[in-house]
This record gives sequence, structure tokens and C-alpha cells, in this order.
Amino acid sequence: MLTRVARLHGTRDLRVETQEVRAPGPGEVLLRMAAGGICGSDLHYYQHGGFGPVQVREPIISGHEASGYVEAVGGGTDALKAGMLVAVNPSQPCGTCRYCAIGQPIHCLDMRFMGSAMRLPHEQGMFRDRLIVPAVQCHPVAADLTPAEAACSEPLAVCLHAAAQAGDLSGARVLVTGAGPIGLLTTAAARHAGAAEIVVTDLTDAALARAPAMGATATVNVARDPDGLAPWQKDKGTFDVVFDCSAAGPALRSAFAAVKPRGTIVQVGVTGDITIPLNALVGKEIVWRGSQRFHDEFAQAVDLLSRRVIDVRPIISHAYPLERAVEAFEQAGDRTVACKVQLTFNGSH
Repeated sequence: MLTRVARLHGTRDLRVETQEVRAPGPGEVLLRMAAGGICGSDLHYYQHGGFGPVQVREPIISGHEASGYVEAVGGGTDALKAGMLVAVNPSQPCGTCRYCAIGQPIHCLDMRFMGSAMRLPHEQGMFRDRLIVPAVQCHPVAADLTPAEAACSEPLAVCLHAAAQAGDLSGARVLVTGAGPIGLLTTAAARHAGAAEIVVTDLTDAALARAPAMGATATVNVARDPDGLAPWQKDKGTFDVVFDCSAAGPALRSAFAAVKPRGTIVQVGVTGDITIPLNALVGKEIVWRGSQRFHDEFAQAVDLLSRRVIDVRPIISHAYPLERAVEAFEQAGDRTVACKVQLTFNGSH
């Protein structure tokens, strides 16, 4: 059997090709893919050939946030039945290294993460019509959840982990810098965790327009209003927690100015080397904490989406069939109109 795949050969060199698909073995399932979201890292691979130390060194099938229908089940897999819609967890920690052994699989020394160029050979991703995947990575979703929503399980898991990194958010005053998909899902995660006030900043009105539906209480276009955060920067800052989802130098500096003494900045966005206001970090005794991927949060994301406790539909802006993958990636790069751009497969919508 053949499947189409979206394979990246180099910067802006994305080709729809075909390859063979084998039958599922013991503990595996064959999925007929339904929807797959284009992530910021996918976009970095496409536009720039990578980001920071992670560079595309060989052709790679992109995609690590996707959903699909179970088409065939290998032996030893009883929980999954043909026709089920599942969200696919792209994370495959080894389970045996020293970090897995101490309950930190996020930091697995032999992590395999679908669609990632970190390892060589690269881990191939999910932008394809059919995919063989271990059954343990498939999470069934509610019957009325759409494939597009189910495909948002992975980015939501990232944001649930970020929210957990901040500690107790009950009644907290929160700033989210960057209103792309991760910033908006972090807003939703913070609201779900009990944040009382959530201010979201961005450079575009289109991005900020989606923020209230995801839980924002106020928005600031810092391109049009560079001093828009000034009211929150008084008296050494007022926010209990800042989630920096932009990784932009100006946004990070504003975060250090707006967080209160002994407040927490959770770093969600990634970039290359960047200068930071070290004096503010020291003088205000700020906790600046990184947030990397997820583990248990994937199952939590599937549950929250299945019950629509968190509704991701406001962030899904565009869908393109696989054969228009290049157009989809170009659209995803236009933040004036796009938020979460997805591919659809096999005619599934």
C-alpha cells in the first residue's frame, strides 16, 4: 500500500511524495490520518532549515500534532478498534535512561519525538495519509470531537505543562507575551488553572482578536502601543506570572519589567541567543523557568478537549489538503491572518 507524505528536503523545498506502508505489527496500529497542525518548529524547518542548534540535515516528513482514524490493529492491542478517532502522542521516551528512571521522561537521553530533526537519522513525522504508530501513543477522543480539535492535543499539552511549571495559578495575575497558537493555548491553560487576570500582548490585531475567546481579560498591541504595559509595570511590576511565548527580546524585557518581585517568568518560546536584563532578574529576585514539551499532560489535554472544557476551535484558522502543503506552510507564515493552520488527509475534514 502507498501513502502520500509531505517531505521537507531543504529550506522552502517541501514535496508531496509517495512511499510504501507496511502492515501493523504486534502492539502497533495503522492510522488513516485525518488532521495535522503546522507548529512553529515545522515552520522554522520550512522557512530557515531549523532553529538554534536543531537543523534539518536530511529529508524529513514534518508534523508532530495530528489525529487519525484507526484502520487496522496489530496483535496484542485490544483497546483500539477500527474507526476510532485518536490523537497521536508524538513523544517516545526510552523508559530506561537515568532521567526516565527518576520520573523525568521529558529529559530522556534517548528521546524519539516524531517530526523532529534533533536526532540523526531524523524522526519522521505525521504529515501523511497513513501512519504506523505504537498503540500506546494513540489516545481515543470523544465521539463528537472533530479531527481538527483532536489534532490540537499536542500543543495544548505543551501549554498545560507550561502552566504547571508556574505553580498554583489560583487567583493569579498573568501576562502572556505572544498570541500565536501556543500563547493562546497557554492563555486557556492559565484560565483553566484559575488565573484571575490574563493580559495578552502581540504585534498584530488578528492574533489578539482571538485572545478573549481563549480566556484573556485584556489585550495590548505593543506594536501600536509600545507603552501599553506601563500600568502593569508600576511599583516594580504587578504580574504574579509571565508566560513568554514569543521569545522576542523586547517582549522578554517587558516581561521582566512587568513581573512583580519574586514573581515567575515561564519561558515557553524558543530562539537563539538573546540578551536579558540580568539586573532585573537579580534585583527583583525573579524566578525564570524553562518549560519543555510534556508527558502526562497529553492525556490531560485529550480529556479537556474531549469534554470541551477547553475549546480550541477559535484558534483553528485554516485547513488545506495534503496536496496543497506548500500553500499551507506559506499561509502559516502570515501571522496577519493565520493562527493554527492544519493539513487534512485522505479527504477527511
